Amino acid sequence: MTTWNLTGTKHHVLICNGSSCMRKGGEEATQEIRNEIAELELDSLIHTTRTRCNGRCKDAPVVIVYPEGIWYKEVTQGVGRQIVRQHLAGGCSLEEHVIYQYNQEGFFPPDQTECIEGISKTVKRST
Repeated sequence: MTTWNLTGTKHHVLICNGSSCMRKGGEEATQEIRNEIAELELDSLIHTTRTRCNGRCKDAPVVIVYPEGIWYKEVTQGVGRQIVRQHLAGGCSLEEHVIYQYNQEGFFPPDQTECIEGISKTVKRST
């Protein structure tokens, strides 16, 4: 098992490899993102991790970029390439694919979005 030294890493990209995402091209998107990072020689700056389900199956495949906290929907190979070039290397998010972004108050959807709101999590109370 590999233990990476992440010193100097600027971005962590979480790529959903849950079943819904995989059925909709998650493997191809994963490989394209990793290939583009390698092609641009950004391996030391960007770390990628395959995840299981991230809970946004209707938006599959989903990719999450940290530290910005930006969630992307419907990530095809082309969108994956754009995420690397435009967001990770260029500093500008792909607004048409953003489903959530983060600020100090938490995650919120962009003003103009066609994504479903989803099911609210219930507050568990201790008895």
